[in-house]
Amino acid sequence: MIDALLTGKLAADPKPGTARNGNPYATARVLVPMGEDRLHVAVITFDAATVAGLLALSAGDAVALAGELTPKVWTPTDGDPRASADLKAHALLTPYHVTRKRTAMQGVGNG
Repeated sequence: MIDALLTGKLAADPKPGTARNGNPYATARVLVPMGEDRLHVAVITFDAATVAGLLALSAGDAVALAGELTPKVWTPTDGDPRASADLKAHALLTPYHVTRKRTAMQGVGNG
C-alpha cells in the first residue's frame, strides 16, 4: 500500500453502507486527472467524519482524500489494460472545508 493524497471529482454519488459489526461506511468512485487520461479510484472509508463528509457530496463535486492507496490494473471489454486504484480513505477535504478554514484564519490576529 501507498500513503496517498489524491484530488479529483466524484464520478457518482457516494453510497452509504453498514459493516457486519454495525459501523457505518461509505464508498465512492473518484476520477483523478492524469495528463490526458483519468485514473479511476474506488474509495471506501470507515472514519465517521470522512463518511459524513463524503455522503454530503454529489457526483461532480471536487474532493481531496488521504489514505492507503492500492494500485491495480483492469481490462475493459475493448481489451486495453488500464490503471486503476483502491483507496481506504482516512481524511477528506472539500472546497467547503477550504473556505471555512480560510475564513477562520482571516480572523486570527485581527483583534
